[in-house]
Amino acid sequence: MHLARFSLAAAAAPLVGLLEEEGRIVALGDAGDGLTLSALLHADDPADRVRRCARGESFRLDDVRLLPPVERQEVWAAGVTYKRSQVARMSESEAAADHYDRVYTADRPELFFKSTPERVVADGEPIRVRSDSRWTVPEPELTLLVAPDGRIVGYAVGDDVSARDIEGENPLYLPQAKTYDGSCALGSSVLLADGPLDLAATTITLTIERDGATAYEDSTDLSQMKRSLEELVGWLTKEYSIPDGAALMTGTGLVPPDQFTLEEGDAVTIAIAGVGTLRNPVVQG
Repeated sequence: MHLARFSLAAAAAPLVGLLEEEGRIVALGDAGDGLTLSALLHADDPADRVRRCARGESFRLDDVRLLPPVERQEVWAAGVTYKRSQVARMSESEAAADHYDRVYTADRPELFFKSTPERVVADGEPIRVRSDSRWTVPEPELTLLVAPDGRIVGYAVGDDVSARDIEGENPLYLPQAKTYDGSCALGSSVLLADGPLDLAATTITLTIERDGATAYEDSTDLSQMKRSLEELVGWLTKEYSIPDGAALMTGTGLVPPDQFTLEEGDAVTIAIAGVGTLRNPVVQG
């Protein structure tokens, strides 16, 4: 069962809909009746509520504007959750390599604030390379939609765009490397959770196109994660309340070669099996 937020016009109130085959979406009721993403995150049984409320009008996807799957939900992110990410972080920051090695093996994960909801880039909209960065990469990540009580309600595709040179210069620059305009993108499609994901069967593929050709492509699967999804959520909510829920990016296992950086005009596509696809053009500075 896949959901999406959408609007019928630029000034129209957003709706939440159930995605159907044949390129259509069915509104979950009407605007203003409480059937928002936030309401679904508060529901005891979100899937049951969706089934009972999928009674609205049906629209062609070509006739609506799809929106990021966040309303009042902050976006957080986890780092160094894959072995490949640990190696990359140690490589980019020789002076702080020991810090990344220790956080990979520590009980406490690396968690950081990524974006406010209004700054999240939608599918098809541009992600950005900072004007003061010479080495920026996309980071494809399974993103969790988390209820206020810590339940994992859904899954989406995320891109934690990162300025690796800024983070590598000094780990204390992490907020500037990770949090800036155009650095956080989320796919529109949300897979409603009806049980644990099959981690080995859930592949993540990153494709970067440049001048009409594939400049980089690679894939991995969620079984390569060191930490469980529930563990990451548990640490996020340990001493931090999320009254409207939250989105949590879970780290990346796909890191382009050190000599590779995003450039103006590139197109980044991230596909997660069974979850969805996110595609964004790249702009510079």
